[in-house]
Parts: sequence; C-alpha cells; structure tokens
Amino acid sequence: MEIKRMASSSSSGLTFKLHPLVIVNISDHYTRVKSQLNPPPLTSTSATVNGVENQQQAPRVYGCVIGVQRGRTVEIFNSFELLYDPSTHSLDRPFLKKKQELYKKVFPHFYILGWYSTGSDAQESDMHIHRALMDINESPLYVLLNPAINPTQKDLPVTIYESELHVIDGIPQLIFVRSSYTIETVEAERISVDHVAHLKPSDGGSAATQLAAHLTGIHSAIKMLNSRIRVLHHYLVGMQKGDIPCENSLLRQVSSLLRRLPAIESEKFQDDFLMEYNDTLLITYLAMFTNCSSTMNELVDKFNTAYDRHSRRGGRTAFI
Repeated sequence: MEIKRMASSSSSGLTFKLHPLVIVNISDHYTRVKSQLNPPPLTSTSATVNGVENQQQAPRVYGCVIGVQRGRTVEIFNSFELLYDPSTHSLDRPFLKKKQELYKKVFPHFYILGWYSTGSDAQESDMHIHRALMDINESPLYVLLNPAINPTQKDLPVTIYESELHVIDGIPQLIFVRSSYTIETVEAERISVDHVAHLKPSDGGSAATQLAAHLTGIHSAIKMLNSRIRVLHHYLVGMQKGDIPCENSLLRQVSSLLRRLPAIESEKFQDDFLMEYNDTLLITYLAMFTNCSSTMNELVDKFNTAYDRHSRRGGRTAFI
C-alpha cells in the first residue's frame, strides 16, 4: 500500500498536547546533524554524478516521541533519537530497545507514542518507518518539523499526523491525516524557556543591549496582539452588518475572552489600584527612612568614637 494522497484532517477525536521540550530536541537534533555535515561554502547547490544532476537537499533526522495517553488526550512530553537507514528502511532495533529501557527506568509512566522527522511535508517513504513502529504502538503518531525559515509564517512549523486506513479506488490504503494540537507547558519548562530567552550574548553584551532586546520582544508581542484584535474586530463588524453569517459559538468565545479582561474603568478597580499604589509608595518611603536612620546611627557612632578620644585628652564630655 502506497501513500497516494493525504486526508485534510483526522477523524479519531484525539486531543494532542505538545510540550516545548520535544520541539527543542528535534531542532537540536537537526542542527547537530546539519553542522556535522559541514558542507563547503564554495560548493554549488547541485552536482553532476554519472551524468545525472543531483540537487543538494537538507538532511533528515529521525527519532521517537514519548508521553502518556489519558483517555482521548495524548500528551507528548519528550523525545529521543533513532538510528534509521533510509536506503534500506530499517531501524536499529537493539538501539531502540536500549533507549526504551533507559527511559522506562526514569519515566516509568511514559511509553512510545510515535516518531518524528524533519521536512516540509510527509513523504511516501515515511510510511516505512511508520509501519516499523506499529509493533510497539499499533497507532503511532508522526511529528513533522519543517526546519526551513519562513519569515511570513506565524504558526509553529510543526505538524502532527495520524495514520488511518482509507479505501481509495477500491483498495484499502494507509494514509497520513493531519491532527490539531495545542502547546502544553509545566512550570519547569516555562522557567527553562524564559531562562533561554534571557540568556546573555556570547560577546558579553551590555545591560542596555539586553534591555533593548527585551523591549523589542515585548513590542513584537504587543504588535501581534494588536493585529489579531484588529482581525477579530473586523470580523465582528462584518457579522454585525450582516456581511458574515452569525456564529453563536464564536460570539460566546469572544464574550468569554472579554470577561477575562480587567475592568479598568470601574470605580472598584480605581480604588484597588490607588490602594496598592499608596501601599507601594509607603513601603518605599519606609525603606528610605530606615536607610537614612541607619546611616545617621553610623555617623553618630563614628562621631562619638572620635569625640571620646578627644575628650580623654581635653576632659570634655562626649556628644549624645
């Protein structure tokens, strides 16, 4: 059975949650392999071998993704590399078994959910490794990371595929179908990602450079939020005018989103804000007074010490 076509969406009803660690691992795997190849900078993008022009392509990497499944929710926590030979479509089974045993010792509740690779789209040859993992997981998933840089793309270049058996032209065929997913993070991952985002430059950049980078990131986030709000506002205006059909489910989502925003125009918000602001000012003033009192005490102690030495010579009384 060959993959002749691909379904647009999955019908399994599973909910996929992808953790950032998986994306970081796949990206790191691809970067290491690409760096090890280290193509000469003067080499042309195509070469002629035996009279046939061979177009240079980016390397592909392969690995397994692990996690847990609770009911209809599949959560992908981590990944590890695979030794796979694309020419013979064979897996290194002893290496895979050893890796699986090692991860079972550290994460006893994790098991292999599927595999990952890199590329712009799923290929027909990908079904070979997909079938090879069916003896471990009868319905493995396929995580595909596109390493190509696309400045206009706003979504993550990650796609999750499931495999379904479809009857095409009277012949049952196993094909890949796209599945939606959400990014899920835990506290440790959020701290790690924030730490990586605030790493200092290798050249020891100044604090001003780091502040500029931080403010640039905040500006980009606000700009993206503004553009999405404009799209949503334009859509709602069109719905109000009757140009777009009314969707109650979308209106409920917008209403729920608006209720999460703080009511900054209310009198209660102003009272709470002023109270917190005054408390902050009071704490600042108390800290300043404490610092001044401590400095004054040190000055008085030094003055008394110096004046005491002088009084022993002249017979005068110490100050305070």
